Amino acid sequence: MVGAGVVGSRTVRSLALAGRRTGIHDRRGEVQRSVVREIGAEPLDDPGSIDPEQYRVVVLAHPGAQADSADRLLRRGCHVVSVADDLAETRALLELDATARLAGVTLVVGAGASPGLSGLIAADLVARLDEADEIHVAFHGTAGPACARQHHGALGGGALGWHDGEWIERPGGSGRELLWFPEPIGAKDCYRAELADPLLLHRAFPRAERISARFSATRRDRLTARLPMLSPPHREGSLGGLRVEVRGGRNGERVTLVAGVAERTGTIASVVAASVAEHLLDHHPATSGTAVLGEGRLGDPDILDRVIDRSLRVYEYVGSGK
Repeated sequence: MVGAGVVGSRTVRSLALAGRRTGIHDRRGEVQRSVVREIGAEPLDDPGSIDPEQYRVVVLAHPGAQADSADRLLRRGCHVVSVADDLAETRALLELDATARLAGVTLVVGAGASPGLSGLIAADLVARLDEADEIHVAFHGTAGPACARQHHGALGGGALGWHDGEWIERPGGSGRELLWFPEPIGAKDCYRAELADPLLLHRAFPRAERISARFSATRRDRLTARLPMLSPPHREGSLGGLRVEVRGGRNGERVTLVAGVAERTGTIASVVAASVAEHLLDHHPATSGTAVLGEGRLGDPDILDRVIDRSLRVYEYVGSGK
């Protein structure tokens, strides 16, 4: 594990409780020592010199650029799991496909809450339809301070979307929709933002004609998105929520399927990251290179089962009963 913040510390704890050998590195020495004392993980001074014979899978959960870290680790022969959700960073990670293939290892891009669990849930819903042509994702909440700052800026960026066979870009903070998340979150105003989900979902589901992603926000969030945060973010945000909506055809009828989760954002991301890491340890990928959740290269049903086994409850909307 590289990064001992909210997501990193919970991921390494989850893997340690499952009986996996764990090591952790964080540039903040005291933070690293605290996690080592609490969990019993081995302290790692230099993640760039990790021995793949000792640690076959490395999870990247540190803030900032992860592509450089991933590049070094791939070249050493380690499988890498990244929880990065920044759009530019996601693109940089996808460009490491040739490096991973040459090393004969796998780089999983977007293995957190959204993107990550969004792809797993979308794959499960798509499999129930004869044909799926729309996928729409919405997210509420943030994990640690770095996540809060990134999402704050995303509302002021350019929102990527896939619309009728071509990429479109709309202003962040536009496109308001009132969307319902699993309780106790309920209804939230959600807006376009500079999110990585459309990029990865299009790769996983290239036949979908429309793909979008939105993030919940208040009026104040939208007005200050292009400014520095007015107050320091909390160490961990409040309850987070993910909503995945898939539309398509089944038995000649138009069908809409909706599922999601309500849990602390850091918990969602760490559960997904730990489940992906375990899957890579237990089932060596048949092919190397970059992979995204939902596209079917990694055994998505097994990973989703591991997520649920870690007590993350997935809710599905089944109608009002009226």
